[in-house]
Amino acid sequence: MKKEFITRSSSETKKIGEKMAKEILRKPLKKTAFVIGLLGDLGGGKTTFLQGFAKGLGIQEKILSPTFVLMKRFQVIGYRFQTFYHIDCYRIQKPKEILDLGFEKIIFGPKNIVAVEWAERIRKILPKDALIVKFKFINKNKRKIESCGVVVYHK
Repeated sequence: MKKEFITRSSSETKKIGEKMAKEILRKPLKKTAFVIGLLGDLGGGKTTFLQGFAKGLGIQEKILSPTFVLMKRFQVIGYRFQTFYHIDCYRIQKPKEILDLGFEKIIFGPKNIVAVEWAERIRKILPKDALIVKFKFINKNKRKIESCGVVVYHK
């Protein structure tokens, strides 16, 4: 199901992320991780969205983009899901690079929620059932966020 939002501030972008996380926490576990692919230009609001998303998961730690370390792991307490992985593929040149970090094992863990910024860089190995969320920079404060449901990439 496609949903579209226009946010006019970073706090509105965070609220959308927080609400989405709370929706996901109500979902039953699948056989694999719940994977979210975030697409969009630099400054589109992906990390801001994930700050709210993490808050919705009950994570108290500060969420920053893991551009240089590529991946951060956070515990989710009190829900069926146990771990939130925040992955940033901005510096990934080839999809295989993410596999070296144990990506396959992470996405096969049913108690994991995995958010992948710059998911278009690993589209060939992104799970087919990943939830895709697109971000568009409109102006200094305004962003368009589009939740596209499950999207299978075709090139």
